[in-house]
Amino acid sequence: MSDVTLQNFETEVIDASRHAPVLVDFWAPWCGPCRTLGPMLERLEAEAGGQWKLVKVNVDENQELAAHFGVRSIPHVVAIAEGQAVDQFIGVLPESGLREFLGRLSPKPAQLALYDAQQLAAEGDRAGAGAKFAEAIALDPETDAARLAYIGFLLDGNAIDDAKQQFEALSPGAAQQDAYAALRTRIEAMENLSGLPDEATLTGRIAADPGDLAARLDLARLLIARQQYEPALEQLLAIVRTDRGFEDDIGRKTMLSVFEMLADRPEVVSRWRRQLSTSLN
Repeated sequence: MSDVTLQNFETEVIDASRHAPVLVDFWAPWCGPCRTLGPMLERLEAEAGGQWKLVKVNVDENQELAAHFGVRSIPHVVAIAEGQAVDQFIGVLPESGLREFLGRLSPKPAQLALYDAQQLAAEGDRAGAGAKFAEAIALDPETDAARLAYIGFLLDGNAIDDAKQQFEALSPGAAQQDAYAALRTRIEAMENLSGLPDEATLTGRIAADPGDLAARLDLARLLIARQQYEPALEQLLAIVRTDRGFEDDIGRKTMLSVFEMLADRPEVVSRWRRQLSTSLN
């Protein structure tokens, strides 16, 4: 068990969850139920022998993290696997309930294939990763997690047509998952890339006329396609500050999609969310 803050969240939770599920226990010293749940989780973690990891987040000291995960009541436990929140519960569960919850986190064959795919992708073995992604999808075709990860992998390799084909194969329920809007925005940005002016032309237009919101939007799309998300957010925020009504509030809407692309970097998202919130007030 370790204490986690916004500063080390990416290393201790996001990166660690790529090797084993991580339980994030949102608590506070004044919370009586938290003092009941915490020792139970610590004992079960010791019993698990490394099959999953427990971390604790003090909500009083880490309000941005709590807000990022929508924590309104504690104790609130969120399970993270492969960098994504996959399950959660609020309050104190009996030990039998905790064991049932933890049992759902045990990796299934499709999940193991997905882990292997992502590891191979990180190592640069795109052929091996592609085969493992296909295996994960075949093992559990009704679940969208592997297909969503595969779409991101295909986009990283500029395989836009293949990514679009996989995107169209997602279930209707996939639209409720965090990655859906982010991937759709990436696909649209990459599709439009060939029709966009080059970066030098766009930056020149903005320098000549900071109110050229069309140029700012095109530049943001160009940067999103290159996965240069923070410079893209800078252009989108400028659009929000200048004209909320521009193209049906596209600046704000696209910022929200980029936040999903940066879900594994909550400190970055928190910083830009604050700026967006200030601009909307």
